Amino acid sequence: MKDKYSGIIKKLSDRELLFHLYLTQLLLLTISIILGMILFDSFKEFHELFQWNDINIWLIGGVGGLAVVLLDLVLMRLLPSSLYDDGGLNERVFRGRSVFHIAFIAAIVAFSEELLFRGVIQTHVGLFFSSIIFAIVHYRYLFNWFLFLNIIILSFIIGYLFFITENLLVTMFMHFIIDFLLGLLLKYRNNKQEGMFHE
Repeated sequence: MKDKYSGIIKKLSDRELLFHLYLTQLLLLTISIILGMILFDSFKEFHELFQWNDINIWLIGGVGGLAVVLLDLVLMRLLPSSLYDDGGLNERVFRGRSVFHIAFIAAIVAFSEELLFRGVIQTHVGLFFSSIIFAIVHYRYLFNWFLFLNIIILSFIIGYLFFITENLLVTMFMHFIIDFLLGLLLKYRNNKQEGMFHE
């Protein structure tokens, strides 16, 4: 199954991969809107999930995001690279992109995923189910026990932070920081490797 998935990824061009990424995020946003209209009693109830003047956006979201990335960097140095093998999808998505484009991708993903999994699903069915659904939706990690364990733990952490802060902007910012910084890491690591091959 993993080999079949990797084969599909290799057949897609970088442009096709990016198209599918944006299409997936649009699908998540659409599901969020539909479920939101069904599950929330009013727009005010939904709007209250966004608290803009909250220091926790920076203290918990920002610091939490940095802590996750730093821990990831340490583990990447200590553990075999095979444990971080996702079939090459993340590297394909971020390599060759500008810093602005990486930030844009990270922002879109953070907004759409947190809106659905924390803002809509967790608000109505709880932390446990939303975290499990979040992990399963990241289908490519199912083929690697370490990455799947990683995404489950991260999902529970982000979900718990939403539970205690009740502010979707905290988890959106944390999610953005993680994706943006790891996207930059993949971009510059790939550029460095290409430079070595050209020398």
